[in-house]
Amino acid sequence: MAHPKRRISTTRRDKRRTHIKAKMPQIATDTTTGEAHLFHRAHWHEGKLYYRGQVLIDNTEDAEVVE
Repeated sequence: MAHPKRRISTTRRDKRRTHIKAKMPQIATDTTTGEAHLFHRAHWHEGKLYYRGQVLIDNTEDAEVVE
């Protein structure tokens, strides 16, 4: 089991952690809807689930049948 022989100073610890930071999520714009969404994620727009410009699920038809 790893056990440090001496205490690591705060400066040395902070130098090691300089590369660990939060990144801004990349935002894409859908070509068909113009909706902003995260890369590689499906998104809902007006009752339809879009991924890469194609409709995966269309809930607008279900809502019209219920009414």
